[in-house]
Amino acid sequence: MTSQVWGWRREDAPQVLARVRNTEGGREAAMPCRTPATKDPTAVERANLLNMAKLSIKGLIESALSFGRTLDSDYPPLQQFFVVMEHCLKHGLKVRKSFLSYNKTIWGPLELVEKLYPEAEEIGASVRDLPGLKTPLGRARAWLRLALMQKKMADYLRCLIIQRDLLSEFYEYHALMMEEEGAVIVGLLVGLNVIDANLCVKGEDLDSQVGVIDFSMYLKNEDDIGNKERNVQIAAILDQKNYVEELNRQLNSTVSSLHSRVDSLEKSNTKLIEELAIAKNNIIKLQEENHQLRSENKLILMKTQQHLEVTKVDVETELQTYKHSRQGLDEMYNEARRQLRDESQLRQDVENELAVQVSMKHEIELAMKLLEKDIHEKQDTLIGLRQQLEEVKAINIEMYQKLQGSEDSLKEKNEIIARLEEKTNKITVAMRQLEQSDNDLLTQTRTIAMSLVKCASSDTQDQYKLVKDISF
Repeated sequence: MTSQVWGWRREDAPQVLARVRNTEGGREAAMPCRTPATKDPTAVERANLLNMAKLSIKGLIESALSFGRTLDSDYPPLQQFFVVMEHCLKHGLKVRKSFLSYNKTIWGPLELVEKLYPEAEEIGASVRDLPGLKTPLGRARAWLRLALMQKKMADYLRCLIIQRDLLSEFYEYHALMMEEEGAVIVGLLVGLNVIDANLCVKGEDLDSQVGVIDFSMYLKNEDDIGNKERNVQIAAILDQKNYVEELNRQLNSTVSSLHSRVDSLEKSNTKLIEELAIAKNNIIKLQEENHQLRSENKLILMKTQQHLEVTKVDVETELQTYKHSRQGLDEMYNEARRQLRDESQLRQDVENELAVQVSMKHEIELAMKLLEKDIHEKQDTLIGLRQQLEEVKAINIEMYQKLQGSEDSLKEKNEIIARLEEKTNKITVAMRQLEQSDNDLLTQTRTIAMSLVKCASSDTQDQYKLVKDISF
């Protein structure tokens, strides 16, 4: 509600009127009194305009409440109010130089309200669309009349005086709109929201009007003082009437909004009912599909169970065959390990004999080097055998992992077993070769020892015995 700006209500209109009536001569008691010697001329002008604004607003409200009907353009207090507001807005206005003449109009700051208050765009557009207006002053006068009819003049001017940085482009620093008096006048304009004005702006000549203040309207006589009580009663009644009208207007707006909301809710309800029917049909279809899927799932489970039983029997048979084959492989592995242990023991013995022979003579050292070379070759063969044994272990692990395979995996296992048999045969052949090489090594050592015996025949008998013990 526009009448509730800054906390004002229609119920507060009698208090506003009482405050305006308590101002004697248009000056409130709270205004400070200055001596004529210290007054500034611009300050005096602002004070005079403020007092005239108070008087015009007070007289307009009192006369309108006593008049008891909607005001029109021919009402004298209303005309004087527009003249006073025009003088207040012209105070301290900067002179703008144009190409032909000097321009000093109030249309510039009033046109600025559209940028600060979005709701004022409509009033600005309607003023510019009026056909009979040719001057900026006529547009400003039409703007004031439309703002009064909208009951938003106080709101528009309040947005204007707040933006003093933008307002300084149009007014001097000592202007009434730039000082506190402008804020006071804007506050007094809130009281005009209790007045209903019906003004015809389209056919009125606003460009050529002469704004002269008629002070005779504000001179009080005894009859006016005697009719104060009657005016107060009439004002209270009219305030109540306007308040009821405003409430009725608000209720009508709320009822229309509720009707629109009910329509939207009905539309949404119908949409939801349609969606619910579609959802029910979808649920029925999904239930039928669910029953079909369950029946198919049961058939699949039966088939899988039968297949699992068959595969379980096959796996058990394969596991038994694997156990038999693994026993044979374990025996072969233990035999190879025992042979490897014997070979390592023989290698240790040969190394000890070679160490003794190195200490005796240089030839024995050469023979030991040859023997060490042979031993290294045997170690290489032993490493190869170990690698083959590790491969056998890996193959055993692979066979264990492939127990749950199909008949093709069984064929592959048979092939792996055949390869293992070949490898075991190779291992036995290699072990025989190692035995043969050990025998050859023993014969070589004996021949070396015999040659040493022949060479050492001239030596002492103790050395001969030592060589003989080593050789045999």
